[in-house]
Amino acid sequence: MLQIENISKKYVTGDLVQQALKNVSLTLRDNEFVAILGPSGSGKTTLLNVIGGLDRYDSGDLIINGISTQKYKDRDWDSYRNHTIGFVFQSYNLIPHQTVLSNVELALTISGISKSERRKRAKKALEEVGLGDQIHKKPNQMSGGQMQRVAIARALVNNPDILLADEPTGALDTETSIQVMELLKQVAKDRLVVMVTHNPELAEEYANRIVRLKDGEITDDTNPYVVEKSKVEKPQHKNMGKSSMSIFTSLALSFNNLKTKKGRTLLTSFAGSIGIIGIALILALSNGVNNYIADVQKDTMTSYPITINAQDMDLTSVMNDGQSAAVEKENVDHKKDKVYSNTTDLEMTSSMTSSVSENNLTKFKEYIDDKDSEINKYIGENGVVYSYDTSFGVYSYDPNKKLVNSDGSSFKTEKDNSNSTFSQMTSMSSQMTSMMGGSKNGFSELMPGKGDNLVSGAVKENYDLLYGHYPEKYNEVVLVLDTNNEIRSTDLYKLGLLPANEYEKYMDEINKGKKVNPDTSKWSYEDACKHSFYLIPACDYYEKTSNGTYKNISDDDQKMNKILKNNAIKLKISGVIRLKDSDNRIISQPVGYTQALTKYIIDYTNKSDVVKAQKKSKDINILSNMRFAPDGKKEKIADAKKYLNGLGVSEKAKLCKNIMNSVYGNDKQMQSQLANLTEEQLASSLDQFVKNNPDDKIMLNIYDTYISPGSYDDNMKEFGVVDLSTPSSINIYVDSFEDKDGIRTAVDNYNNGAREKDKISYTDYVALLMSSVTTIINVISYILIAFVAVSLIVSSIMIGIITYISVLERTKEIGILRAIGASKRNISQVFNAETFIIGLCSGIIGIGLSELILIPSNAIIHSLMGTTDVNATIPIVAGIVLVVISVLLTLIGGLIPAKKAAKKDPVIALRSE
Repeated sequence: MLQIENISKKYVTGDLVQQALKNVSLTLRDNEFVAILGPSGSGKTTLLNVIGGLDRYDSGDLIINGISTQKYKDRDWDSYRNHTIGFVFQSYNLIPHQTVLSNVELALTISGISKSERRKRAKKALEEVGLGDQIHKKPNQMSGGQMQRVAIARALVNNPDILLADEPTGALDTETSIQVMELLKQVAKDRLVVMVTHNPELAEEYANRIVRLKDGEITDDTNPYVVEKSKVEKPQHKNMGKSSMSIFTSLALSFNNLKTKKGRTLLTSFAGSIGIIGIALILALSNGVNNYIADVQKDTMTSYPITINAQDMDLTSVMNDGQSAAVEKENVDHKKDKVYSNTTDLEMTSSMTSSVSENNLTKFKEYIDDKDSEINKYIGENGVVYSYDTSFGVYSYDPNKKLVNSDGSSFKTEKDNSNSTFSQMTSMSSQMTSMMGGSKNGFSELMPGKGDNLVSGAVKENYDLLYGHYPEKYNEVVLVLDTNNEIRSTDLYKLGLLPANEYEKYMDEINKGKKVNPDTSKWSYEDACKHSFYLIPACDYYEKTSNGTYKNISDDDQKMNKILKNNAIKLKISGVIRLKDSDNRIISQPVGYTQALTKYIIDYTNKSDVVKAQKKSKDINILSNMRFAPDGKKEKIADAKKYLNGLGVSEKAKLCKNIMNSVYGNDKQMQSQLANLTEEQLASSLDQFVKNNPDDKIMLNIYDTYISPGSYDDNMKEFGVVDLSTPSSINIYVDSFEDKDGIRTAVDNYNNGAREKDKISYTDYVALLMSSVTTIINVISYILIAFVAVSLIVSSIMIGIITYISVLERTKEIGILRAIGASKRNISQVFNAETFIIGLCSGIIGIGLSELILIPSNAIIHSLMGTTDVNATIPIVAGIVLVVISVLLTLIGGLIPAKKAAKKDPVIALRSE
């Protein structure tokens, strides 16, 4: 039952007040066909709109089934229209871009009905009005009668209590009008149908109750319904149920609307994408340059690891002191009137001496090996490489079959004339090479790779493999060429590839001040790889004697040849590699071996007889059979006599000669006599000296000067034993300047918590390299983006205007949605969905076009820069972010038009065309 109690409604336009309804009271039955007649302006449509909840009454009350609407708010009215009212309009008011089925489903969508259920109910409603086979058509594909039947199906699909029809036959011919009226008459059997019409004949024929209005008042009611108030319960305030449009419905409505305006939508999206394209291209170029810089940084850091040696010299301080000294030399603080001393040499010497420090790498290795330590956050792809001072000698046979030691000691020029110019230069070069972490015998350990890979990818990236393969076994090495396919001739002589006598000849001429013009030699890769090397671990230089001690036999050519034949490790050249770029030199020597050889030598040494013997006798020096640390003077004297008596004839003669030279060094007559004595005579003299019990001071002096047995650790080092917990150097590889700075910070933090003797110092070889290049690129990119972003703002304004135009175009649709129960928020949501779709299209188009533009752009960049290393690419995350920004900006641009759409009066909206 619908009760209209004293409803009044007036419209105010400026000073004009129009009273549309004047205290109208009317009670309508649950199922009857009521026709409202009256002249234009009588208030018919106003009454219909008030009953439908489209228009609000000023006073009175509208009661539906005992529920008062007097206190209803917007949300309640929306629910009321959706669940209680069904509208049939004169002009059908179907949404043109939706199918017939979707139009009917719309009311159910707002009611929150599931997709499968609403589709089922919508089809049933269409079948009931005779349109079951027309469900996929659009409204413009149907006749007027069919469209009105679709409108009736939409009105009935939600099973409302009241069906309101405003001039339902006004736009139809007679035959179609009869069909529609018959349908409404059928509907009225089980619900209330209220129809407004100007046609009294139709009203008389089909309605069972006619109410006439004039000037806002009821003048006649053919079948009034009077209810005793005492029998009616007091009205209560109550919401009719849920009413809300899903975001998917909003998107579907907007998407279908945009499909009807494809050209405009694409142009709008393209215009909105221009700013996105600009920013995407800037980001792509910036990303390409930054990636290139990152690769360069990685290459640089691969070539220049952070190296921490057991004994370190702070070259940075030395260089700074040298520069300061040079400045001071130019700017002296005295007049040029006397002879003044220049202390620069002493200051530089002092600086170099004070710059040398000892690093406790044992403690620092423990710190690095702790996976939770700070430093591990910054270690790069190539990780940490520990180097150990494995002691070995490498020999080879030159083209004349002469045995050559790769340390250069085999050459007469260097062995016999240590004061020669070349010998001094070679000694200096060896010291510098050793200090820089290299090897003085022409062999250098290759950077190991990850896992079981013997060679790091960094080596393979910086060197071309010209022949053969990289070492796969411990006894394989590679020959390393410079960028010009060359090896220094000095190294070639030491490696036995060139004849030793030729080298000695050149050195003799150089020492005499003569100019030499050596010929350039060459080998095929295959011939070079046929050359072999023979490695002898330091422990194999020691042989057990008949008295149980061990003796160094490195000076015994016969025994050395025997060791080379039977015990030496034969090294094969497995391949030839060439440095790609002289700035990225990773291998410092002409021959590279793997860490597998280092491990083999360490393991071999630990299993050797001399090492086992020394480990078994930790207090006795197995080389001299003397105690390492005698308890007192008497023990030292006893050990000295024991040692002297145990020497062989040659050793006694050599020691006797050394002692006599130190005592009679300036006595030419004594020197002459000594020169004429045989080994036996010299040995006999030493025996006689010991037998005569010389003074204790003399024996102690001989012990300290010539016999001191050293220490257990000294012997183990001499034998080549390596303590794996104590590396000789640590190479830390990082991938960027930022990580390098992180390593420095971590080392500083380590030093802050370490004891003074455990603190670490090292030389930062790349401290002068600029690390701000990336920052500069980013700043330039941000500035350019800021300029381009202006176009995004313009795009947002333009999209706001387009959305406002869309609001104007879809005004009737707004009225239809409000009539079937959509809230103001739902209306705003529909237009926000439209701007969302446009923004999404703009972003996707922008990124898509940017990717296409980058194809020729990269070709131009490669041509201009002469390299393919710089590739402008849009980062995936940046692309997604740009699409999101595009969506957000369009949503912002469409907020005002969407809000304006939500505020539209549904009655006025329904009247618009």
